[in-house]
Amino acid sequence: MFYKRFTFRLIFRLTVINLLAYLLFYLVKNTQLWFTIIGVSLILLGTIISLYYYINEIRSDIKRFILAVKTRDHTLNFKNKATKGSFPELYESFGDILQVHKQIRLEQEAMFQLIKTILEQVPVGVIVVNNTKTTDGNEEIAFFNQAASNLLGVPAYKYWHRLKQHIPTFSNEIEQIAAGGKRFLELKIQDKLIQLSTEVIPLNLYSKNYTIISFQNIKDEIEQKETEAWNRLIGVISHEILNSITPISSLSDTINSMVSDKQNLNADEMEDLKTALQTIKRRSSGLLDFVKDYRLIAELPTPNLESHTIGEILKHIKVLMQPFAKVKNVVLDVEQTSSKITVQLDLKLIEQVLINLITNSIYAVEEQEIPHISVNYRLEHNKLYIYVTDNGKGIESSDLEKIFVPFYTTRKNGSGIGLTISRNIMKMHRGSIEVISVPNEQTTFSLLFNYV
Repeated sequence: MFYKRFTFRLIFRLTVINLLAYLLFYLVKNTQLWFTIIGVSLILLGTIISLYYYINEIRSDIKRFILAVKTRDHTLNFKNKATKGSFPELYESFGDILQVHKQIRLEQEAMFQLIKTILEQVPVGVIVVNNTKTTDGNEEIAFFNQAASNLLGVPAYKYWHRLKQHIPTFSNEIEQIAAGGKRFLELKIQDKLIQLSTEVIPLNLYSKNYTIISFQNIKDEIEQKETEAWNRLIGVISHEILNSITPISSLSDTINSMVSDKQNLNADEMEDLKTALQTIKRRSSGLLDFVKDYRLIAELPTPNLESHTIGEILKHIKVLMQPFAKVKNVVLDVEQTSSKITVQLDLKLIEQVLINLITNSIYAVEEQEIPHISVNYRLEHNKLYIYVTDNGKGIESSDLEKIFVPFYTTRKNGSGIGLTISRNIMKMHRGSIEVISVPNEQTTFSLLFNYV
């Protein structure tokens, strides 16, 4: 009702205060009714105090509401004042806001519990470290799932320094890629060797820095891949050796039958003998070359990492490969040779990789009307890509993985070790080599480096 409204009550109180003040002024000036004057003064003082408490009550309610929102206190209730107070709409809005705030809070907690449950169930170890140090100077672990505890063989520690004391090798490796990146780790946990594929992601959330560490044991997968690789390699080696040994063995039997029980050989027999011996020599040399190529793959030197700019690398490649491309009538575009972006690598080894890729591309575009090869780079987040793209015949999808198998080649007179060596060199740089190909349209080989 209107008489409960704040405006009416305020005007009524102010009117009463003004009337009492006028009456008090009149009594003091024109009469000597001291008891009446004292009584009116007390009533006026009480009315002023009542007005103060009335206004202060509203201010106090607003203050309580703001504090409840700040502290996420959902127990505050304004239902009584929404029906009986001076500001029913205001108090009703307060209640609605607190209810919506409570609902959002409950939804956030439910989503957090859902994500936490999912992370507890996945077989991937997840550790989240709050990089804001406590008063003791320690970093607190915000999340440590059961998989992480099982993989590392440790309890779910609350502080990072405790985990560091227990598994220094793991923590040191993580700190080396704290800015973000992936790393392969081998750890001995409780006399058992495990191989972890580890990734670190830095995250800034609400002005706080976090480090998300995820890792999984890939020992079984690696062993399976190694077995498959060995089977493929043994198949290739067996095929090459059999191809060389079979004619050698056959020719040896032929020579043996030619010379056995004979003291002299006529001219035709001597010619046949020479031919057979030359064939044996040629196949033996081929077999020796095959073994040398295999040793070349297995005995790559350790990279000598130094700082080099991308422009420097591309400029060297352009000088090296441009003459060869020109002889083959291939347009070779090496772009962005002035780039100042610096990366840690072994220049000689990476040049060898690029030489292998560009050489392969030159042979791949031989049958094209307008043969074209381009070399450029791209920096994205903490990844650096160097691309070699050509418009050659491309690679069939069934051959995309086989091309990295030692001695596998689709090129006539190719050795089949160039891409194998290139992939090994990139792995030694903690990078990788990737390929995307659309036959007879475009093929792109990418060298991927971690850029920190």
